[in-house]
Amino acid sequence: MKILLPVDGSELSLEAVRFAIRMVLAGLRADAVLANVQEPASLYELLVAHDPEVIDRVSGEAGLHALQGARELLDAAGVEYECEVAKGDPAHTIRDIAERFACDLIVMGARGQSALRSAMLGSVSNEVLHASAVPVMIVKPDEV
Repeated sequence: MKILLPVDGSELSLEAVRFAIRMVLAGLRADAVLANVQEPASLYELLVAHDPEVIDRVSGEAGLHALQGARELLDAAGVEYECEVAKGDPAHTIRDIAERFACDLIVMGARGQSALRSAMLGSVSNEVLHASAVPVMIVKPDEV
């Protein structure tokens, strides 16, 4: 089984990685695809940078940095993984990565927003849940 783990560097996205690791340690035979999606540069960023290559390089470095904590967790657990940093709309790009890597499951964090706010604004996890052709497991934050 191949599990897609979209990571943005937040503690909640790392909790989703920890959850996937627990499934593997419990006996699920799986490897992972760590993914980070960088949103395209804004018009302001394009005007200030003057060089699209600089924006691409910085975006790629930011994506790799966001994956670092998840990589450390997977390395410590001995879980095999691949990494992908992509650019685009997060929800659609996550769906595309899942298809390209032939993932069987997506495990990702949720913001934990109220139902009303989520319905009004939407969220990446909600969009992925509805757009994905494979099952999506949403790891919710612990209630304090």
